[in-house]
Amino acid sequence: MKITNILQDGNIFSAAVLDLSIDVILAKFKNAIANQAKVSLAIGVPSAASAPHSLLNGFKNLVAVAAECGWEFDQAKPVLAAARSSTGGGAGPAAAAAAPKEEVKDEEEPVDMGDLFGGDDEY
Repeated sequence: MKITNILQDGNIFSAAVLDLSIDVILAKFKNAIANQAKVSLAIGVPSAASAPHSLLNGFKNLVAVAAECGWEFDQAKPVLAAARSSTGGGAGPAAAAAAPKEEVKDEEEPVDMGDLFGGDDEY
């Protein structure tokens, strides 16, 4: 006997629906876990799927604070060194403090808006 169609809840499906390989099942499972992590992060409720992302975001915040104030810890040193080398070598907080910042003043140009109250209307 060969199955050609499947009837489920009044719907008819092709038998090809049952041909799921392990790779397809794993891909669907990974997609479901990614969706769970996205929802958990969006609503702020921790879950097993969102925990790695939350920890990584916390680490990123610590590295950002370390980069801004000049404080370093062992785990941040490789990240800070890579960031400094990619920005032109040594452009950290000390270099930023040493460089004077120029204040750019925008000059206002007069703008002719016409007569806003209709004084030059022809009717």
